[in-house]
Amino acid sequence: MTPTPSLVRLPSLVHLPSLVRLYVRSCLIGFGAAAIFVVLILWADVANLRHLVMSAPGGWLAVGLLWIFNGIVFAGVQFGIAVMAMAEPPSDDSGPPEPVAERLAVPIRITEAPGRAR
Repeated sequence: MTPTPSLVRLPSLVHLPSLVRLYVRSCLIGFGAAAIFVVLILWADVANLRHLVMSAPGGWLAVGLLWIFNGIVFAGVQFGIAVMAMAEPPSDDSGPPEPVAERLAVPIRITEAPGRAR
């Protein structure tokens, strides 16, 4: 008798690489923020959007698309903020700053080329 194959187990979030975990966490936060944003837009009835969604037959499709597209934007912003926050703080050198080379204007004498008239 042959053993039946078990179901494929997806890796949990704990076993993923740290950058993938960061991205998944950022996506979850971004889509959560987008859901709150869409609810607030509908609650405040910005540009009569709530009335349009409630009265149109495909209004809930519009709400879903609004949530998806705002979720993509908010997740990208959240991921960008998280990556920028990972930067190392500037070193705390208490010494004098290194000198910077200065560009100075140097006068150049221009003479007439032989055989050339002005």
